[in-house]
Amino acid sequence: MSYTFPVTRTTHPKPKPDQSNLGFGKYFTDHMFIMDYDEGQGWHDGKIVPYGPISLDPASCVLHYAQMMFEGMKAYRTPDGKINLFRPDMNAKRLNRTNERMCIPFMDEELFIEAVKATVHADEDWIPTAPGTALYIRPYIISDEVSFSVEPAKHYHFIIILCAVGAYYDINRGGLTGSHIYEEDEYIRAAVGGNYAGGMRATKKALEAGCKEVLWLDARDHKYVEEVGTSNAFFMIDDEVITAPLGGSILPGVTRDSTITLLKKWGYKVSERKLSIDDIEAASKNGTLQEAWATGTACVISPIGYLRYKGEDIVINNGNVGALSQKLYDTIYGMQTGVVPDDMGWIVQI
Repeated sequence: MSYTFPVTRTTHPKPKPDQSNLGFGKYFTDHMFIMDYDEGQGWHDGKIVPYGPISLDPASCVLHYAQMMFEGMKAYRTPDGKINLFRPDMNAKRLNRTNERMCIPFMDEELFIEAVKATVHADEDWIPTAPGTALYIRPYIISDEVSFSVEPAKHYHFIIILCAVGAYYDINRGGLTGSHIYEEDEYIRAAVGGNYAGGMRATKKALEAGCKEVLWLDARDHKYVEEVGTSNAFFMIDDEVITAPLGGSILPGVTRDSTITLLKKWGYKVSERKLSIDDIEAASKNGTLQEAWATGTACVISPIGYLRYKGEDIVINNGNVGALSQKLYDTIYGMQTGVVPDDMGWIVQI
């Protein structure tokens, strides 16, 4: 099925930001996508309009019961001027898994991808070209129905906004570095069937301890490694790469899946199984802890150099970026930006 969306161009385009100081979530583009859902009618009237505020009734469901969802992805400018999306079909599938959990109506996956393409195309002149930069894409759905009933809404807005984002790593300082991560054993990020809502308190603790992010443990036993911040966590111990299994509290990350697929293709042993923080400490002491990294849309691959545990640091690979972490980053980011050939069929060009 072919989808087309009317475009209303802004009459007040914004100045483009300095690509050397983009940050994250600071510079939003000129346009956004918006589409409605009504029970009995389905998703309808998708359109691209000038970026601006949206109106919500104070009694909207989303403000009281948080019935909403969001996705995250990026568009990249290749050296020959083309625009790449990385595995948008995975984002479409994950959107519908989240919708099912949040009692939000299903969305046709092709409709989602075409809406993303159209929105990026409308603001393609915003895609930065400096090394490490990209156009971040934030699709989300909110229930704006006016109701105090604790039941699924019958009306929703689907919105896509874009922002030019800077390099996750400082290119001028050599790119990838080993992050300092704080092991959290008091607060939890998510239980099975839960979400990310309560994570900010622990993140504040980590930052106050001089660490960049939180290593989350499971909600029941406070023992098994789950994620790093909002990213998936990987540990390489005695030539085995281990990551937490998907079981209701683990984000089914697109970069996570890509990492596992590539590692298996390269011949590495990959296990999706539980790994305790005590096992990591023991591996550090006996010399079998080789590398650790996080995967996500923002960072692609974020090496872990230090893990703060019980007030002391577990040092991983002498705090340096490991060879496998670097290879994964170079391969995935290279595919995304068109520098490395895509032999996996993951790139969709606009």
